[in-house]
Amino acid sequence: MARPLRFRYAPWEWSQSQVEEKLYRDLDQNLGATRRQPWFKSPPTYTGTRFEMDNGDMALFAWNDTEAYWLGNTETPKALWRTDKYGFDAVDDAISRWATRELTAQLHAESPWLESYPHLSWFFLPVFLSKDGRETTRTFFKDHAAGFPDASYEDVLEFYEAVVRTRVLDQWREVMAGKLGTSEYLDLIRMTAAMGEFNVAYLLDNAGYDIEPEITVSTGHAIDYRAEDDETATLVEVTRPTPTAKRTAGTPIAAVRDTAQTKSRGQLKAHGGDIVLFVDCSSFPDDEWKRIIAEKPSVHHQPAVVYRIRPSGHVSGYMNGEVPLELSEI
Repeated sequence: MARPLRFRYAPWEWSQSQVEEKLYRDLDQNLGATRRQPWFKSPPTYTGTRFEMDNGDMALFAWNDTEAYWLGNTETPKALWRTDKYGFDAVDDAISRWATRELTAQLHAESPWLESYPHLSWFFLPVFLSKDGRETTRTFFKDHAAGFPDASYEDVLEFYEAVVRTRVLDQWREVMAGKLGTSEYLDLIRMTAAMGEFNVAYLLDNAGYDIEPEITVSTGHAIDYRAEDDETATLVEVTRPTPTAKRTAGTPIAAVRDTAQTKSRGQLKAHGGDIVLFVDCSSFPDDEWKRIIAEKPSVHHQPAVVYRIRPSGHVSGYMNGEVPLELSEI
């Protein structure tokens, strides 16, 4: 499975003839390619070009007499095989801005339904235009409402647009967007679980906490978040059960307990009550969630927060144990 889009950096002199011979001819022979002018003005001191392949792939290349940057969702020409890769935040700002404009225009030309959601488009751009995941990631949001039952994709897009518009996850964009995956096969369970982490980010940010994802702990595991305020710092792990209709568990109560137990027997076991487990039940339809919230079953880890969020932002849920977080919405 390919990773989210990243730049390749070639720190040596380039010329028009080298671009033609080492890049264009390689692409054209293997895939069929057309070389075009970029849609937007090239970055200062660089010459930019676009490569559009017959199979729908595309790539950008910007160069001068000392260095060059390549970015694309196609095969890498041989001349660039041994070059290092960098994320959008790790390259020259002018290069990153230019590539982002080019790719965003590409994304909206291919999927105009995303144009009304500029922050969402930007945040997930590295996966929305990735080599293997550009179809599946967009399908997940549009055809499967990003894992929300009985919701329109427009309402869901508006919700996640608001979540990423807070910019609390901008610093970790590549990591967080990458959790959605870049597989050509649609894995609804994994992708829906990944969006559970965005749901928790929404809850913690609304509650006034500063959050940082992917916290490495002494056991070598990465815990999903650290939530901090002026007085405390709390580690948070997220799990998201799948609805009864999509799993072997016979009831929604069993689904919640089984999923929490799997998490608590794994990476949380060594930490006891030092980590708050968030059980995200947002995939459950109304009837199943009503059964859960009526019984409020205990789960196999405490403290825990069991909750469900809707694209409107409405949250309902309950807590097990002494949760060291102030969550007024639950």
